[in-house]
Amino acid sequence: MPALTTILLSLASVAFSQAKPSTNIPSLEKQGTATQLIVDGKPFLVLGAELNNSSASSMEYMRPLWPKIAATNLNTVLATVSWELMEPEESRFDFSLVDGLIQDARRYNLRLILLWFGSWKNGESTYQPVWVKTNQQRFPLVQDETGKGLPTLSTLSDANRDADSQAFAALMKHIRKVDGEAHTVIMIQVENEVGVLGPSRDHSRIANSAFAAPVPKEFMEYLQKHKDTLIPELHMRWEASGFKTAGSWEEVFGAGMETDELFMAWNYARYVGHVAAAGKAEYPLPMFVNTWLRQGSFKPNEDKPGSFPSGGPLPEVMDAWRAGGPAIDILAPDVHVPNYDDWCKWYKQSGNPLFIPESRGDARGVAQAIATAGKYDGIGYSPFGIDRLANPEGELARGYQVLSQVAPLILERQGLDKVTAVLVDKEAPRSKVRLGDYTIEARFAERSQDPNAPVAPAVDRVAGLFIQLGSDDYVIVGRSMNVYFESAADPAQSVGLAVVEEGQYVNGRWVFGRRLNGDETPEWKALWFGGDRYTIQKIKLYRYR
Repeated sequence: MPALTTILLSLASVAFSQAKPSTNIPSLEKQGTATQLIVDGKPFLVLGAELNNSSASSMEYMRPLWPKIAATNLNTVLATVSWELMEPEESRFDFSLVDGLIQDARRYNLRLILLWFGSWKNGESTYQPVWVKTNQQRFPLVQDETGKGLPTLSTLSDANRDADSQAFAALMKHIRKVDGEAHTVIMIQVENEVGVLGPSRDHSRIANSAFAAPVPKEFMEYLQKHKDTLIPELHMRWEASGFKTAGSWEEVFGAGMETDELFMAWNYARYVGHVAAAGKAEYPLPMFVNTWLRQGSFKPNEDKPGSFPSGGPLPEVMDAWRAGGPAIDILAPDVHVPNYDDWCKWYKQSGNPLFIPESRGDARGVAQAIATAGKYDGIGYSPFGIDRLANPEGELARGYQVLSQVAPLILERQGLDKVTAVLVDKEAPRSKVRLGDYTIEARFAERSQDPNAPVAPAVDRVAGLFIQLGSDDYVIVGRSMNVYFESAADPAQSVGLAVVEEGQYVNGRWVFGRRLNGDETPEWKALWFGGDRYTIQKIKLYRYR
């Protein structure tokens, strides 16, 4: 009997150790001014792509897609988990699709970021189970000014919030059980592009009462504590009321759609933050919320709240999200609009880590991915629609192949002023940055200066990535550009190219191909990068008078 008891205890111990996650789960850590994603104890740069919304609902659909995705040089796939498929009946959960995603991602040596499509997707409620959709008495909807119900679950319903939270907590508990040691799943998106479409806020009876009631004490305390560091747009609205410390939403922030948007932001943040906290209680992976952006640049009244989802975590209401949803780690923009640089700057405010969960995957998208990692200390980049983008010879695959080579160099230096990047194009063909003792200028060059170079495809925007290895040693990644150097420490000095090697990193080791000089270094002082693809050059500079 003692022997049998020992065996049973041993088996129980094994089972527990398999279910119990290691303490080394994916997390966020600061390095200088950067926030990095840590996976298996090391910084990780997400070179990702997102599946179409319905792709992960079928393992049969996914089966022929996996090898194409792996051949596109991604390291991470963003995939939907649908509430309606995971909880078809209340409190009865089906994790077969989640398990299939995890198993297949492992088979192709890929990581996963799971997107929880729970209460909302693109400002509406379409992914909740039928038992939620068909019981509006229990699970109420947003109403417009006329009292008409919209296909959007209300943020002001405890029943809505608690049902979503219970399902999400069950998901996170299951992920911990099946993946707590392997860490295939590295981050979670909570909901998708939340906010009210149509009206600028919910006009249901309970929402109207909350809007007329005093601004919640928790939000007012946050505003007072962070008064000097608030996002400028919110600071101005509060200042216009004389920095009131109590009153209704309109009394504290003034009347108008901007206040409606702020009111909805607080309520979405409280709801989504509650869902995130319930999940983290089971398995505390890093969690982010993504954003449907306004179409224009960030200017008051350029777009009206409601034409984009009102209350989503846009820059002007970022503080409401920080105050209302502290369990949310990252507010992330889906950048399908112009002025990419501006959006990156706005989403880097107040220490918010930058992650791009949706954008483009063409040549311009590759340039954006390089700038995200090199210029903005970004956690990673992900174009939408890998179903159509998967191609080992496509722009994304070729760009990610080069970026993956230098990712360790980037991650070593993020937040430490040892890596930066620029974007150049026909409209803005020159860009200067300082790195170390040198000013580096990238100049957009469509035509090759090498008569033997292949004919290059047309690209309208490219990136230059600059990595400092030592005082005079740099690694440069570029395409369709010339790169010039000046002495920032002493402008009277000239800068020469001591050594220029073209090559690649193989398993972290530099393998040079050509030693470049003469015609391949324009004016005998610049680097030239051809237009057909991104390449890497490793250089040593010297100064002379």
